[in-house]
Amino acid sequence: MEPVEHKNSAAKVGFVSLGCPKALVDSERILTKLRSEGYEISPEYAGADVVVVNTCGFIDSAKEESFGAIQEAMVENGKVIVTGCLGVDEGAVREITPDVLAVTGPQQYEQVVAEVHKAAPQPHDPYTHLVPEAGLKLTPRHYSYVKISEGCNHRCKFCIIPSLRGDLVSRPIRAVLREAEKLVEAGTQELLIISQDTSAYGLDRKHAAEDWKGEQIRAHMTDLAAALGDMGVWVRLHYVYPYPHVDDVIPLMAEGKILPYLDIPFQHASPKVLKAMKRPANDAKVLERLKKWREICPEIVIRSTFVVGFPGETEEDFQYLLNWLGEAQLDRVGCFKYEAVEGAAANELPNPVPEDVKQDRWNRFMETSQRISAAKLQKRVGMEMAVIIDEISEEGAIGRTYADAPEIDGKVYLEGAQELAPGDMVMAYILEASEYDLYGHMVADEDPDDDGVDDDWDW
Repeated sequence: MEPVEHKNSAAKVGFVSLGCPKALVDSERILTKLRSEGYEISPEYAGADVVVVNTCGFIDSAKEESFGAIQEAMVENGKVIVTGCLGVDEGAVREITPDVLAVTGPQQYEQVVAEVHKAAPQPHDPYTHLVPEAGLKLTPRHYSYVKISEGCNHRCKFCIIPSLRGDLVSRPIRAVLREAEKLVEAGTQELLIISQDTSAYGLDRKHAAEDWKGEQIRAHMTDLAAALGDMGVWVRLHYVYPYPHVDDVIPLMAEGKILPYLDIPFQHASPKVLKAMKRPANDAKVLERLKKWREICPEIVIRSTFVVGFPGETEEDFQYLLNWLGEAQLDRVGCFKYEAVEGAAANELPNPVPEDVKQDRWNRFMETSQRISAAKLQKRVGMEMAVIIDEISEEGAIGRTYADAPEIDGKVYLEGAQELAPGDMVMAYILEASEYDLYGHMVADEDPDDDGVDDDWDW
């Protein structure tokens, strides 16, 4: 009997994912569900039966990018489903692109999939209804974002996240750990923990404990960090508000269980501006805690983001921020010029800062932060550091140290080393440093495995 040839006639879905890593995780969940039902993911608009655009709607520039992506998909394909943060305001979407098939908000995975079913029905096919156990990913195989909660209980005046994504809703601890475990089993070497407020994880669940491999693990950031630290991969914490219990995570870093890296959104340092933002305003206490953390774990790297030009910010407030930054000596720093967001309470505040003043303050802030970063990285010259490889170029390998999160922090450029592959972990000797990046070469391999990877590495 001749074998029966299976013909693949699966419907194809184009996908555009915009915005932050939290939106990226939403996209991965939608794609995983669609692929499990046999849909193919099309790399081109023209080859797709329907296009899904996962949007960002936080600030005006992000909205413009999202509207541009929707309009492009409409021109190139014509059958478009809009989801994500911009989808909260369906009227605004349809005012600009009235002919989109459907508009859904963030986290509405079932609705998106249901709309895809309507636009491009996919009959069940046992040959194609298969996906990897870890699901589909939009990041490289060796690192993965793990979203531990949705929403936020804070009411910062410049932010509309609660109106877009609601109040804090934490995932069960077992669900988070099982997802992380499956990712590690599938080849992930770096877990990036994300949420709107990682420090608040489990608060809505009253930090209820669940059994995990014979132990009771609470839905709490410290328990979660400790459990993830047993998985044998890099664990990086993002969006950590400096609550008191964050102090309990620092010893885990000193022990090498998780990366000595904290992403803390300080936003400003002036008590007056922080009060206007409805943010915690004890800047002196923060400096004391930074000093204590560095005493416990000297290798710790602190990343943060700041806003300049918030309504009412004076030159005195801004200079206070610069002085504080000089004392805090943060390792990785980003800065945004304040931008009015539709629906944000800050829009009602008096004394808006002129655009030219915002730009001037941004320039001065970046000059200060660059000097700090350059001085800190210069101290890395002459060191041997563990580097995880992200890509290979004609000149050599490009990777990151523990001090660098993908996409937002610096890189390490290793001359030569084309024999490496993304996901390899190697020891590198640092030869030079710039304001943000490091340059060096791979240390000669002394592994008995002779696989180009040092299996016994330190930070």
